[in-house]
Amino acid sequence: MRRTNRAGAAGPAPGPPPQPGVIRARRAVAVVFAVHGTASGSFATRIPWLREHLGLSPGWLGVALVCMTAGASAAMPLSARLAHRYGPRRSLAWLCLMCCAGLALPAPAPALGWLCLALFCYGCGLGLMDVAMNAHGVRVEERYGRSVMSGLHGMWSVGTLLGGAGGVLAAHGGLDARVHLGVAAPLLAAVALTACRGTLDDGAAGGGPGTEHGGRSGAPEEAPPRFALPARGVLAIGVVGFCAVFAEGASMDWSGIYLDDVTGAGPGLAASAYTAFACTMAVARLSGDAVVRRLGPVRTVRAGGVLATLGAGLVVAARVPAAAVAGFALIGVGIAVVVPLCFAAAGRMGGAAPGQAIAGVATLAYASGLAAPAAVGWIAETTSLSASFGVVTVLLVGLIAGAGVLRTESATRGAPAVAPAREEGAERG
Repeated sequence: MRRTNRAGAAGPAPGPPPQPGVIRARRAVAVVFAVHGTASGSFATRIPWLREHLGLSPGWLGVALVCMTAGASAAMPLSARLAHRYGPRRSLAWLCLMCCAGLALPAPAPALGWLCLALFCYGCGLGLMDVAMNAHGVRVEERYGRSVMSGLHGMWSVGTLLGGAGGVLAAHGGLDARVHLGVAAPLLAAVALTACRGTLDDGAAGGGPGTEHGGRSGAPEEAPPRFALPARGVLAIGVVGFCAVFAEGASMDWSGIYLDDVTGAGPGLAASAYTAFACTMAVARLSGDAVVRRLGPVRTVRAGGVLATLGAGLVVAARVPAAAVAGFALIGVGIAVVVPLCFAAAGRMGGAAPGQAIAGVATLAYASGLAAPAAVGWIAETTSLSASFGVVTVLLVGLIAGAGVLRTESATRGAPAVAPAREEGAERG
């Protein structure tokens, strides 16, 4: 059954309220997302300490950071197999522990080679935990009966802000990063492991997902492959995610420099561009589920694409700081829900092994995050920063054009699988 909301978009008919165990699982997964974000934010603030401690040039620091992204990209396809072998809840707990332990590894590194190895291991933990928690988010959303992925990613954004704030205080206080991250790692691990006890456990180790808590029953599913090329539909979803993450990476790494070089803003005002971007993205993600429930994923991404494109165009045209800050804020709002909806769509397309499809999308997204800062710098070197964000603007138009591939992500009433909808927000009756 479908109903039409006041905006004229097809939406899901109201379903039964979620069971208490599903509500508890949603809260638990939200905490896991926040822990992942806090770890990421904490580490990001101590990168200058690492550069100074080891005396690294910008180029060698870039090489080291690429190792972290390489580790994440290499490990992500393994997450679904781990969940199949050990069970979703148990594997998520171990991957949270691995990620938090990895947070403490880079700071004690005595030389560049050791730093690269430590960052690779930390990246493996980040990537594996990322796929596992998104796969859990998809399962919770299926049982919850409405969109929750945007809010979960909103908690990740809140975590990055909390971790960043703590890192800034530690840096201003002169606290050694080895102490800061060495204390943060076990604390975050304890929070994550406690939260994992409330997550869904869709079947015993080696069995197919969905055999508990209202999921699918039947014979154990075949183990997913260790590595597999993504299906065509997953690849199309990944391209949409690629465009959004490219804009995110460009905005995060170059917004301050853009205000400084192009608009002549001082250091304090230049830093406000990233703050505006991060805060609007966090707020938009926390409130995004209500928008998705009303408009459906396709219309939501198209509307976000329009806002983000307008924002990027404003950045390109800006010659005063206020206009550029407003442009980056619009980009943050416009792309906020794209990646959560891409993961949700991929997870449902993945059927019994959502982690495998999510890993395909996440790998493309991480590749985009790796390529964006370098691509923006190269284009700026040969032309200008304004031209670089002209490229970002073109990619954001791709969100408007490609949003239709998210039609596989529709609101459900707890159904374990969803057929592709004919309209935004449509579902099977």
